[in-house]
Amino acid sequence: MRLGYYAHHHGSGHCRQVDKLAALLTIEVRKHLTVFTSLSPDTYTFTSINEEQVIRLVAENEHVDDVLAGRAGEYWQPASLHYSPVGNSDIQKRSHKILDTIYQRCIDLMIIDVSVEVAMLCRAASIPYLYIRLPGVRDDIPHLNAFAGALALLAPYPRLLESAMTPDWVAKKTLYLDFINTEQRKSQTYYDFIKALMQMTANRKVLSLMLEDKDKNQNLSSIITVIKGYGGHKAIDAKLPELRRLLSTAFIISLGPIYYHNRHYVDIATQVSDVTPFIEHSDYLLMACGLNAIAQAYDYATPLVVLPDDRPHQEQEVMAEALIAQGRALSWEQFKHMINGQDDTKLNGLSVNQSAHSIFISSSYKVGLNQEFTSAGQAFMHSTTQYPTTKAWFEQWLLLQLELKPER
Repeated sequence: MRLGYYAHHHGSGHCRQVDKLAALLTIEVRKHLTVFTSLSPDTYTFTSINEEQVIRLVAENEHVDDVLAGRAGEYWQPASLHYSPVGNSDIQKRSHKILDTIYQRCIDLMIIDVSVEVAMLCRAASIPYLYIRLPGVRDDIPHLNAFAGALALLAPYPRLLESAMTPDWVAKKTLYLDFINTEQRKSQTYYDFIKALMQMTANRKVLSLMLEDKDKNQNLSSIITVIKGYGGHKAIDAKLPELRRLLSTAFIISLGPIYYHNRHYVDIATQVSDVTPFIEHSDYLLMACGLNAIAQAYDYATPLVVLPDDRPHQEQEVMAEALIAQGRALSWEQFKHMINGQDDTKLNGLSVNQSAHSIFISSSYKVGLNQEFTSAGQAFMHSTTQYPTTKAWFEQWLLLQLELKPER
């Protein structure tokens, strides 16, 4: 089957997600994947697909000559849509380009990450789609309609991190892909890591002591890495002054964007292409709860301190709550109490993400899955290459993985 993927423009996470999914396919097969996005090439560069496979869409901003605003009020706004300006030429062009490309490239199945409006466009045009279901409280009518209109929902996280607030039918219609990590990273020893840090700063005294100190648990040699993305870092940066007061002798590293007035609270502020050594060798990681960041850090034993960013639908707050409930992360308050010796909270250091070891699908779900696959995400992507039509794939593979069946 030929796949199309709509990647939302907020941040680079949605494009990164399709990049990771594409990497699960063979090079020949992934050539048949088409990605739709309004993100510019300067904002995100794909590594698993060619630029010819990317359809760049115009933005969907409102204009003064629109007939109706995007949110025009109760008697003018369809309940199934979040945002729907009327008479907007850019949205007309986007919609035409999406549908025309689907027709011209014979796309069999769309994966939508995320847009209720694109989902409804596909359903109205009778185009099969799967909907990426992110964490958060998404019980509003537009989301529920987009979920209902999909052949299935894809959750790019482990089932054990599902929120208790998720409606039962939504969970039953969801295929859990676990966290997906496809990039091969070179391992780096602690010694080499510290030596690399010494090249990033003129203040090498503390780092030199770390090379001599074999017990990394001493406060003197604590390494705190703060990881941030471009989707938002305000909440984390706001904690840097307090973090410095809590751990005055720690070596604090900021990876990603940082506000200029906060730079003096950290020892190193930089951006790197590979955060793996920092995840592996830090004593604590402070990070938001974006899916790609959590996916990368999740299978390491390094304690996580989660500072969810303010996102629509409480997306990061819900993920943070799940991580804390599973004993995989600390909240900021728990972290402070622990540092001050007021709390004996212990992280279990265990991962509920099974992607590194086995497919996280219950025994009743394993029908049709080849055991050679190392992850649910790989099994899913491979399945789309094994059937001649979307109907055959839907009936012979997808429905066997779900706990919900359509009426006939």
